[in-house]
Formats: sequence, C-alpha cells, structure tokens
Amino acid sequence: MIKEINFNDDFIIERVQKTFINVFKDHPIKKDLLSNPFSKYLVYLYHDKVCGFVNYNHIYERIEIINIEVIKEYQRQRIASKLISYIFKIKVNNITLEVKKNNIPAINLYKKFGFKELAIRKNYYNGVDGILMEVVD
Repeated sequence: MIKEINFNDDFIIERVQKTFINVFKDHPIKKDLLSNPFSKYLVYLYHDKVCGFVNYNHIYERIEIINIEVIKEYQRQRIASKLISYIFKIKVNNITLEVKKNNIPAINLYKKFGFKELAIRKNYYNGVDGILMEVVD
C-alpha cells in the first residue's frame, strides 16, 4: 500500500525515519514538511511495515524526485516502480531527478519509465558524478 504522509502522521514519520536512519539523521521529515510547502513523501507499506519511500518536490507544473529508497530485503519487488508509477499519475509537465553515475540498476529503472539523460553533474555525490535525468509529459 502506498500512503502520502503529512506532518500530522507522527507514527509513520517515526517509523520511516527509524527504518532509513542514514537518510534522515540530518534531515528530519517533519521539519522538511513544515518548512518546504512543495515537499511530499510517499511511503510503501507492506503489512504495516515500512518497505520504501519516495520524497519529491511538487513545484507547480513540475516534479523533482529527491530520494527513493527501498530496504534491502524488499528490493527487486517492484516497490520503487510502484512509487514512481504513483508519481506519474500526477499531471505535470516534467519530472526530474539526479542519480549516481554508478547506480546502474536505478538508471535502468528510470529509463524504463522514459527518463532521458540531460547532463552530468561532476562530483555531485561526494566525488561520484551525478546524472540529471528528465521525463517530459
């Protein structure tokens, strides 16, 4: 099940932050939701277990995907695909994201959704190049 969370969903926010502690140790979800009116979070729950999430900014006619994470034991079960498909239901002009150049599985997933490589961002991820990708509706 996919659920969009908001700043009142304290229990789910706490579970997401504990599950993905490395992602949120310096970037609390609630603070992000309260300070950024464009920030959105979708959580993938399986039998009430947090298995994955996507954070994105919905800025008027466009979406920028900030982060997609799936816990290791649930990877390769189409959870990331389901989260991306959910975002694709939102009517916007384009969707962008950055991905590490060496993250081949993620790049291949994004290409299946029609994302195209736009640019290389040198050393974007602590010495690893990032690829800016976009899909246009």
